[in-house]
Amino acid sequence: MDWKEYWNGPHPIYVNARHRALHFDRIARDIAALIPSREAIALDWGCGEADAADAVARACAKLYLFDTADSVVANLRRKFESNPKIAVLDEAQLEALSDHSLDLVIINSVVQYLSHEQLDAALDLLREKLKPKGTLAIGDVIHANDNAVADTLALFRFGWEGGFLTAAFLGVLRTVFSDYRKLRDKLGLTRYTPEAFIERLKARGFSAHRAERNIGHNQGRMLFMATPAED
Repeated sequence: MDWKEYWNGPHPIYVNARHRALHFDRIARDIAALIPSREAIALDWGCGEADAADAVARACAKLYLFDTADSVVANLRRKFESNPKIAVLDEAQLEALSDHSLDLVIINSVVQYLSHEQLDAALDLLREKLKPKGTLAIGDVIHANDNAVADTLALFRFGWEGGFLTAAFLGVLRTVFSDYRKLRDKLGLTRYTPEAFIERLKARGFSAHRAERNIGHNQGRMLFMATPAED
């Protein structure tokens, strides 16, 4: 099993329904805050289940959702088929998007599951799809010095603030014996120093910097903002 196969099947990442709802609400609010105007065209690349995409779509003219897991794509299409501002893309449809047509691309909590080569290929494609003044936001990047303990503490803080701390403790115990933990131990997660990640973006034709705050609850992870570099 690899990460794509894992996300294509059932994966109990959230400790309870409240955790899931608060997680997606926080993500949606943070992403919506990055959208430059209500006329903007945005793409959430590697969007996952995107429960609160409706809220993001209200902040822009069009929201494209893209994920590589077939089951996720099917669920997204059922979930948002009645929303004319949301379109769910497969790989062929993503590649067919007009070049220089997107104002904002979001990649959130995805980079850790990608090899360097996979990330580079995505960056090359997305640079072509962004407008010359468009923005690429890459969130939840794991710092090279971080570990599972930091993620656990961030979850406990979120649970305390959100009223699901007991469920968070129980969820962490379940994770110890889960397929996610086994796959994480087997494959690992891709991590970066801020300097290395900015250099990788620069090598793919972007100007970039690290933002002050990450997307979502885990402020131990990193958000990078990038724009296509001038030729």
